[in-house]
Order: sequence, then structure tokens, then C-alpha cells
Amino acid sequence: MCLGIEIVKSALITGAAGGIGQALCQVFKEANHFVIGLDVVSAAASCDVMIVGNLQKMCSDAAYCSEIVEQVRSHLRGLGLTTLINNAAVQILKPTNQLTVEDWHQTLDVNLVAPFVLTQALLPELEQAVGSVVNIASIHASLTKPGFVCYATSKAALVGLTKSMAVDLRERVRVNAICPAAVATPMLMAGFEGKKEEFENLSQMHPLGRIAEPAEVAKVALFLSLPEASFITGATLSVDGGIGGRLHDPI
Repeated sequence: MCLGIEIVKSALITGAAGGIGQALCQVFKEANHFVIGLDVVSAAASCDVMIVGNLQKMCSDAAYCSEIVEQVRSHLRGLGLTTLINNAAVQILKPTNQLTVEDWHQTLDVNLVAPFVLTQALLPELEQAVGSVVNIASIHASLTKPGFVCYATSKAALVGLTKSMAVDLRERVRVNAICPAAVATPMLMAGFEGKKEEFENLSQMHPLGRIAEPAEVAKVALFLSLPEASFITGATLSVDGGIGGRLHDPI
């Protein structure tokens, strides 16, 4: 691997194989970042290096966690880490009376504990680069619906983690969150296959009349990582097409 002298910025992106993850890799790559992807599966994401790692296992197995972190460090080769994007997430959809303790452990480990573990482990590299952390939360952190108990709780907690770590880390590392609404990922679109009317209804629920493209979320993450956002920390940016401000009356 040759980093090339023109590359002075770096990004670690979790959940790199997913729809938003691939867009994040592409956008940061185009912005001249050395991009390291991390996911439980290997995929053709637009990154320079892809690390296969299990975030839930990193939360319970210290030796395994150290192994993954050392892989990240070996690819950075002494460079600081400009941006850590905690994008990976688990979404278990069940009503309250069907949720198990294992559902809670899996959801909170991946969606909440792993972002903390990675941020803590890579603090030296983030501080070296005077870097930032971007946590991909969700509109479900504040507005949710039936069946999202685990997921919504984890995303609300991730917003809380964002604020508290920003206060704690002060000028050393900026920490922000993004709360997207519906995003046109392959997984979401597959769920609407053959359901044109339902998809159109979802789109029209957003005041902008459509759902987001993954790149629109990724470009907000890129902005938060740039010097232009140097006085933004502890913030949660809604990328929701205005749906968060809409009152859904029956009339």
C-alpha cells in the first residue's frame, strides 16, 4: 500500500459495506481521505482498506478489540485519524412483549457501546490529528413508531453519548451526530419492492417530497469533519427532509 504524499487526511468508517457506509467511503475518498472501512462482512466499498471485524465482539473481548484497533493503526502508519464515523447499526424490529435480553445486548453493543469503545481506543490518533467523531444516529432518537423500542433507545443514547463526550473531550476532539430520516439504501428499497404506493406515501410524508440519498447523509458527515465546522461540537444535525417538524394529524 502506498499512501502518497498528497493524502494527509484519514477516515475510519464502520458499517462500510452498507448503503450509507458505501456512500461515506465514496464521499471521503473523493475528498482526498485515506479511507479505512470496518464491517462484519467484506464488500466492494470505495475505501483504501477494508477490515472485517465484529463490533459486538469488540465490546466483550478485550483481546479481539485490541487486534482490530491494531489493524487500524497499522494501516494509518503513524498518521493521526482525522475522522471516525460510527455508522454501523443493528435494527431489531419487535414489539415490547417479544424483545429478549439478547436483542438488547446486540443492539446496545453495536449502536452505542462500540462507538464509545472505538472512540476511546483511537483517542491518541484522533488527538494527534485534532480530529473529530461523527456518530450516525437516527430520527428515531426523537421520533419513533411501534416496533422500534431497542433501536430508538440505542439511537437516543447515542445522541446523549455525543453530547457528553463533546463536553468531556473539549478542544481535543470534536464529537457530533447526524440524525437521518428515511434513506434510499438497498435494504430500505428492497423492503418496498412491489409496493410503489407505499413508497410514494413515505416519500410524500417528507416536506421535501422524497427520501434522502445516502450521499446526502455522507456529505453532511464530511462537512462536520472539515475545518469549516471547527466550532461545531456536541451538535446533532437533522438530515430528515423536514419530517421532524411535521405534525401528523388525522385531518
